[in-house]
Amino acid sequence: MTSSESSVNALQRCHWAGNDLAIRYHDDEWGAPLHDDQRLFEFLILEGAQAGLSWDTILKKRENYRAAFDHFDPLAVSRYGPKKVRELLGNPGIIRNRLKIASAIQNAQAFLRVRKEFGSFDAYIWKFVDGQPRQNAWRMSQQLPAHTPQSDAMSKDLKRRGFNFVGSTICYAFMQAVGMVNDHAVHCFRYVELNPKSQSHPKEH
Repeated sequence: MTSSESSVNALQRCHWAGNDLAIRYHDDEWGAPLHDDQRLFEFLILEGAQAGLSWDTILKKRENYRAAFDHFDPLAVSRYGPKKVRELLGNPGIIRNRLKIASAIQNAQAFLRVRKEFGSFDAYIWKFVDGQPRQNAWRMSQQLPAHTPQSDAMSKDLKRRGFNFVGSTICYAFMQAVGMVNDHAVHCFRYVELNPKSQSHPKEH
């Protein structure tokens, strides 16, 4: 083991980062503010695909998803027809659920409508937190909510705009993933990195 590997392993993390894929995702992506439309679309689709499954399952299939879904180009996905759907249903590298595949296409079409209205999906989605990440201070993962008033509002509005697989719990997981909320535990090294104004002894919720 190299010294750099040793230092990485010695870092304190959120308890759920328990394997190499999860650790990389935790350290590099989860909770970091994201403003790129195509990557926001990727997380929207992956969070919907995860419904009823573990996030580890999705992480293991993520590269397969990128290949199967044109690297989450919303315009390309919005144009998928019956032939492409059959192809996806036969692809063992993704979750072969007809409803989730249909949802990805429907959501791509709704995504493009939102982007046309607001100039970007980023401009639309971040308004649910007034453009700034919400900084939490959880000490235990059991304290994390399944949904919040913000995710409730997001879910309601997304559904109104024609999205599906966007219940409030899925929306909150999306918010956590793209950094709309900082839900790293206070002992996690990423907590302070993503909340530079945090104090040595943050207020416990």
